Amino acid sequence: MAAILAAARDPDYPARPVLVLSNKADAKGLETAQAEGVATAVVESRRRPREEFEAELQAVLEAHGVEMVVLAGFLRVLTEPFVRAWEGRMINIHPSLLPSFKGLDTHARALEAGVTLHGCTVHWVAPGVDEGPILAQAAVPVLPDDTEAALAARVLAQEHILYPAVLAALAGGARPAQPLPEAALRGWKL
Repeated sequence: MAAILAAARDPDYPARPVLVLSNKADAKGLETAQAEGVATAVVESRRRPREEFEAELQAVLEAHGVEMVVLAGFLRVLTEPFVRAWEGRMINIHPSLLPSFKGLDTHARALEAGVTLHGCTVHWVAPGVDEGPILAQAAVPVLPDDTEAALAARVLAQEHILYPAVLAALAGGARPAQPLPEAALRGWKL
């Protein structure tokens, strides 16, 4: 999220964050957004029916004129009706090369599996966990002496490049079947 806010400081960046929303009042991203002058909201999800949570979520998104939902660290599985309401307008970033290692603990699982490449994926959100058509991926090598923390740091560095670039491509009119524009790929090691 912070990488997207930083990218959006550029007047030529084609997307404008209008709201940072969290289901946790103590989320660090809320402070970051406030410091950038972006509106924030909290829709608490604990101890309430999922339908009630998502109805309030929808109302807040609509009240702020949100056109696209960009999930970043939002560790809640959304229901099919909510996902369908935002179909084609909701993306997520996941710290693995999907379809491998859906869910949590991706870096530990990649190391345990002995893969030689790991990375991150930006995808359209579909019902299910870490499902939906893939928009872009960035890979990093898994080094022989890697720890979970070292691997996670290299993947996170790629996430900070990939996510703002994919959002820019989509906001600029690119469709999922098209590759990212050459300008967005400059300097990438994919």
